[in-house]
Formats: sequence, C-alpha cells, structure tokens
Amino acid sequence: MSEETVPQQGTGQPKGLLQQMEELMAALNADLSALDADLQAAGDADRRSGEEEQVG
Repeated sequence: MSEETVPQQGTGQPKGLLQQMEELMAALNADLSALDADLQAAGDADRRSGEEEQVG
C-alpha cells in the first residue's frame, strides 16, 4: 500500500500549524480591538447622557 498525498488547496504550500495559529491570533486580536472600541464608545455615550441629565 502506498502513501497517499494530502491535496493542497490553491497553488501555495500547506500552512504550518504555527502559521495558522498566528493568523488566528491576529484575527482574534483584531476582533477584540474592535469590540473594545465599541465598548469604549458606548461607555462614553453613557457618560455624556448621564452628565446631561445631571445638568438639565
């Protein structure tokens, strides 16, 4: 019985596990940064509306 080769996707070399993990971590970091920015903006809006209520 001969060894079967794993078909490659596309024309490039198959990605190594370390490269896949680095790409996933970069994507996760980008998602967390976007979430943090959204939460910061929501917190700023809440603070502004709270200040307006106290002044008004």
